[in-house]
Amino acid sequence: MKYDFDEVIDRQGTNSLKWDVSKDELPMWVADMDFRTAPCVQKAVEKRAAHGVFGYNIIPDEWYEAYRFWWSKYHGFSIDRDWLIFTTGVIPAISTAIRKFTTPAEKVVIQTPVYNIFFNSIINNGRRVLESPLVYKDGKYTMDLDDLEKKFSDPLTTMMLLCNPHNPVGEIWSRDILEKVGELAYRHHVLVLSDEIHCDLTAPGLSYIPFASVSEKCKNNSITAIAPTKAFNIAGLNSAAVVVPDEGLRQRMNRALNTDEVAEPGCFAIEAAVAAFSEEGHDWLINLLEYIQGNKDLVEDFLREKLPKVRLISKDATYLLWLDMSFYMDDAEEFQEFLRQKAGLYLSSGNVYGDCGRSFMRMNVACPRSLVEEGLLRLEKGIGLWVKK
Repeated sequence: MKYDFDEVIDRQGTNSLKWDVSKDELPMWVADMDFRTAPCVQKAVEKRAAHGVFGYNIIPDEWYEAYRFWWSKYHGFSIDRDWLIFTTGVIPAISTAIRKFTTPAEKVVIQTPVYNIFFNSIINNGRRVLESPLVYKDGKYTMDLDDLEKKFSDPLTTMMLLCNPHNPVGEIWSRDILEKVGELAYRHHVLVLSDEIHCDLTAPGLSYIPFASVSEKCKNNSITAIAPTKAFNIAGLNSAAVVVPDEGLRQRMNRALNTDEVAEPGCFAIEAAVAAFSEEGHDWLINLLEYIQGNKDLVEDFLREKLPKVRLISKDATYLLWLDMSFYMDDAEEFQEFLRQKAGLYLSSGNVYGDCGRSFMRMNVACPRSLVEEGLLRLEKGIGLWVKK
């Protein structure tokens, strides 16, 4: 492999949220990677830094063309230049959209278990969470379209936050399912905001379907949030975009992002995105995905041999593994704390993704293989101690 993903990089002492732990703990929780970004991205940032002047920035044509190139070539979706709006992050964009397109006390549908910050964006803005739980059966999650339509038919439901691909269950939604979601949302006048930040983190040979590409109804009744930040490990550079094909929605969203002051790029945000969404960036990404798949395979083999009662749900998308621990516990929050104290392993508690995640843990395997191996040994140790307590 032409890139060294095995290198263990010491991130302690760098103000890292993930690594703000004691020295004997191994953090495999929050969704950032322990790899350096692509060399082309690092070079672009270093070149910009060498200039030494960090004033206000414009959004050049190269930024628009980078997104258009990437989605056209690698995701089969042609994006008009006018549809793109810069924003500092996916979550700021989601919160802005909630404030702009819903009113206080209205309901926003989410499909649990789902990314925990969705809850925050809804509740913190005075709206109400309306859960349409995914159906879990035989180790796989599917959408409950009947329940989704029931939730959409509530007169107070005005928006849906779609996670595509889905975090934490790792599901890549099919074109057929997305089309049905789009049809239901259109019929019931529910605006869909599709969070597609994990779209480039699919297993080798697999790809995701952009929601807005599925049908005219999906395209004209949606706002899509995309970014290079997850796939290229540059969340700290605050660089993202929203795609809004419908002109009326786009004008309102553009005004809302500017009103909230989350539409102005920092000095490295543009250069990093342009470098990431390039042929050189894609070469690095392909190698990354192969390495992450190797980590996932390692986890699957280890669980099969050493911890057969732990079920690995999906390996199709993201670098986050959703582990069914129901044989051992039904309170992930308590189990998380036990693992940290007794085995020094920091995983994400399934509780935070909705009550239906109480028997699950989320493990981040976007790190050198040696750390994955260490994490699995700590998980085995922790479960052994948990059973004996």
